[in-house]
Amino acid sequence: MHDYSALDLDEFENGDMDLEERQALRRVAGLSTELQDVSEVEYRQLRLERVVLVGVWTSGTVEDAENSLLELKLLAETAGSEVLEGLIQRRQKPDPATYIGSGKALELRDVVESTGADTVICDGELTPGQLRQLEDTVKVKVIDRTALILDIFAQHAKSREGKAQVELAQLQYLLPRLRGWGGNLSRQVGGRAAGGVGIGGRGPGETKIELDRRRIRERMAKLRRQISGMSTSRDTMRHRRQRREVPAVAIAGYTNAGKSSLLNRVTGAGVLVEDALFATLDPTVRRARTPEGRLFTIADTVGFVRHLPHQLVEAFRSTLEEVADADLILHVVDGSHPDPEGQLAAVREVLADIDGASDVREIVVINKADAADQDVIDRIMRRERDSVVVSARTGRGIPELMALIERELPRLDHEVHLLVPYDRGDLISRVHQEGEVLSVEHVEDGTILHARVLPGLQQELDRVGKPVERVS
Repeated sequence: MHDYSALDLDEFENGDMDLEERQALRRVAGLSTELQDVSEVEYRQLRLERVVLVGVWTSGTVEDAENSLLELKLLAETAGSEVLEGLIQRRQKPDPATYIGSGKALELRDVVESTGADTVICDGELTPGQLRQLEDTVKVKVIDRTALILDIFAQHAKSREGKAQVELAQLQYLLPRLRGWGGNLSRQVGGRAAGGVGIGGRGPGETKIELDRRRIRERMAKLRRQISGMSTSRDTMRHRRQRREVPAVAIAGYTNAGKSSLLNRVTGAGVLVEDALFATLDPTVRRARTPEGRLFTIADTVGFVRHLPHQLVEAFRSTLEEVADADLILHVVDGSHPDPEGQLAAVREVLADIDGASDVREIVVINKADAADQDVIDRIMRRERDSVVVSARTGRGIPELMALIERELPRLDHEVHLLVPYDRGDLISRVHQEGEVLSVEHVEDGTILHARVLPGLQQELDRVGKPVERVS
């Protein structure tokens, strides 16, 4: 534990304190009780200590398949595991019984035994039947890509809303995968029989698994109500910004593309930055100004990934609405990644599921230019007409990005030339923040203001001000 004094706090920037707290506890390999038969318990917390990865290659090149498994490795390491082996099998489609086929499942069991792994992670979403049969064959815990991502989200969620959203997604995933062994399938006493009511009080009851399913559904309904209530405050702030007509910019992109680093570079926000997948879950909204001094808000959102579990898209829908309500989307892509085009496609696939997001103007921000190959950058810029190259780490390209934001924000096409009374200095202040002031002159009756503003602010100024032509 650390005793941070007031002076120490000044030393932490860019989320360093959050980062140190996240890294304070780590699993210690070899200090867990191993079960010879995973069916001895109905549920068990994911341990993710020593894992073997397995993927099914159904389409694309071998390089695509290897990149997918490499991403699974990064996900597993983010969850705190040690990756021992990675296997890819070429098939037309996953085996409906064991995902990789019965023969390959036996080979996988041999690999698990030889490496001493305690978990197998599959690069896809497995059906309950595939999970059960593959687990029965390899004799260790088997999880899929969806469960792994949910586990990472559960580790990284900090806010009350974020924790509720992740729990809802986990329960949605768990519900069809509930299973029981032995006594867990026995009937529970029904009716009022337990109270000794006697004849007529003994109903058929319900099995333990039915009871669990009912409780999960009740918990999911409660979480949905909580999330709906918690999103109200963010909706209120969003509507207030819209009413004041402060333009909104949203940062979207693949996980670990550098969205939080870009937000810190543009606004000095000081949010957590970590070289890990899904380091940021809770949306962060900060104020910034264009080179001409115009105020706008910029929001950092949760990162996306290939085949992002639909449970997460559903649970985080209220958070992702920040993207749909924006005036401009900065789509950040990692220029140093082996497959940046695949990242762009994966993000756009998720955005297409969010109502209204596909209609928002998009600028592709090619980040990590200091580490990227110039040929890759040129290739992306040829494909993406509206793009800019930056490095959030070094600051390269940030002035060009800010100039582009200035140009793409809603135009201030309403010009006013009014005498505003001195008791409405709040409107003069808003014009300085939200509009473009051309000239200001203080006279006996008030302030003569010549400026360009958005329609809503123009209406408020027209109600209290007098046209300069009518001033005596």
